[in-house]
Amino acid sequence: RVCAAGSGRIAVFELSQSNIDTPLLSCRLDSEQAGALVTFEGRVRNSNEGKPVLRLEYEAYELLARKEGELIMQEALQKFAVIAVQCVHRTGLLHIGEVAVWVGVLSAHRGDAFDACRYIIDNIKGRVPIWKREYYVDGSVEWVNCAECAKQSPDHANRTESKSVEKNATGHKIPESNTEQNAQGVRS
Repeated sequence: RVCAAGSGRIAVFELSQSNIDTPLLSCRLDSEQAGALVTFEGRVRNSNEGKPVLRLEYEAYELLARKEGELIMQEALQKFAVIAVQCVHRTGLLHIGEVAVWVGVLSAHRGDAFDACRYIIDNIKGRVPIWKREYYVDGSVEWVNCAECAKQSPDHANRTESKSVEKNATGHKIPESNTEQNAQGVRS
């Protein structure tokens, strides 16, 4: 969904299977009333907690993710003196260096733009049901940073994709029977 600038206060949340075009997104956030545009890019890095990462994959519960993402955008409009807020989060397979999430906030003043940007990314990461699976150099695969989303979908927290992984996303040991069951492909 794309909203034209100048049509009032704008709030947009999107999920995307495609690369995020950050210059295009920044250009879309434009207003003669704006004195500040603050953006945030979350990128795929090559390690996590000391383990070398090859790539990662994001999976979302799309209906709920869109609903919660849009709610967060509306909350930002209500809490901060901003003109427009936008967030795009990737799903699917991503490689090192790719943008996984982008947030843009347009405001008359930088303070409100910075505060709203932090509010949005913190709440997207904490509330939106998007799960991250990391593929490591050693061949193991693990769901990570799923603690909040696991409360909404416990099956996700206990899945593993490789016999070399013996912990779930929250760091708890998985009993052997669960490991075998999960390796067979429990899907949400």
